[in-house]
Amino acid sequence: MEKILAINPGSTSTKIAVYDAEEPSFTTSISHSAEELANFKRVVDQFEWRKDLIKKTLSENGVDISQLSAVIGRGGLICPVESGVYEVNDDLKHDLLHARMQHASNLGGLLARDIADEIGVKAYIADPVVVDEMIPYARISGVPELPRESVFHALNQKAVARLFAKESGQRYEDLNLVVCHMGGGCTVSAHRKGRVIDTTNALDGCGPMAPERSGSLPPGPLIRLCFSGKYTEAELLRKVHGAGGLVAHLGTTSVPEILDRIIARDLHAMLILRAMCYSIAKEIGAMSVAMKGDVDAILLTGGIAHSKRVTDFIADHVDSIAPVYVYPGENELRSLAENALAVLRGEREAHTYCRVEYDDPSQINDTAKPSKQRDWLLAAARQSKNVVSVSAIRHYIGKWGRRKQ
Repeated sequence: MEKILAINPGSTSTKIAVYDAEEPSFTTSISHSAEELANFKRVVDQFEWRKDLIKKTLSENGVDISQLSAVIGRGGLICPVESGVYEVNDDLKHDLLHARMQHASNLGGLLARDIADEIGVKAYIADPVVVDEMIPYARISGVPELPRESVFHALNQKAVARLFAKESGQRYEDLNLVVCHMGGGCTVSAHRKGRVIDTTNALDGCGPMAPERSGSLPPGPLIRLCFSGKYTEAELLRKVHGAGGLVAHLGTTSVPEILDRIIARDLHAMLILRAMCYSIAKEIGAMSVAMKGDVDAILLTGGIAHSKRVTDFIADHVDSIAPVYVYPGENELRSLAENALAVLRGEREAHTYCRVEYDDPSQINDTAKPSKQRDWLLAAARQSKNVVSVSAIRHYIGKWGRRKQ
């Protein structure tokens, strides 16, 4: 029987689980206090400390790591990749060690690789936060130096989408879904036929407001705030990611606590929570447009989805688009283990990670250089030639009339 160790490092904890095939035989979360974390200047400096904690915890609970078939960790901020399982090769290890931003998820693949090397098995990551399947024009912003990037809760979103497909007797690759993960950060994505063609970027605070993230902000006032002299660069970045959103307005990231305040007639708490939910609903609407309104279902997931008051508010705004389904919480350890198991059983092929950068859209006409964006646009242009030419007003009225019937 396949035995898999799954590792999910978070900012204040390291979650681990051992799976015997599909069933968990051991699961725990190792908490890290602020005092302990203060001993490390950088997240990557925590590597040996977290590894020792993992091995000690497994040993104390009777888990013999020499019996493991594979080790899989949460993916980090590597170069953009398509979704799937990736073996932690030397290139991937290098990019995790030298990631563009300090984040606990960078440790997942490193910890998996080190433990796997010790016992002679393979290490993997799956659906890291930098999964990038966006269509070319979804990447373009109004400032060439500021392209939109794909950074979202790929692991949980993909797992929930596949679970919905399985429960509904369909294939994920045949469905159009809007998936919304609601946790400390909130991401909303358009899943078209198994690929995330557009998404909000939670890492930089874009998209909806969240418990600890600002969400998209009015650019003019933000620029003026940057040059006001009141804040350092680090302080402003914290306002966007870490100290923005609910905590900036209400002093807490806890939605249950805010709901208790609302029950006690705190109207300010009600206003801010509704503002967050409203911003999430608007992003769901935007992602439905990315799929031309052809949406099979809207899936709400993450810790905040436990709150029926929140999901009811959002559903009331978006259920005219498609049926809404709620999958509270997240089970990233199970998702990781299932991905590794699929590779071990030959049901999925592990990809080889190689370092790639985003296409520069200003160079798209230079045919001497390879460009995925160019390939996509040319294919789309060939398809559009088959469209029968009709006047715009006739076409739109016909399309609208069919939908209303």
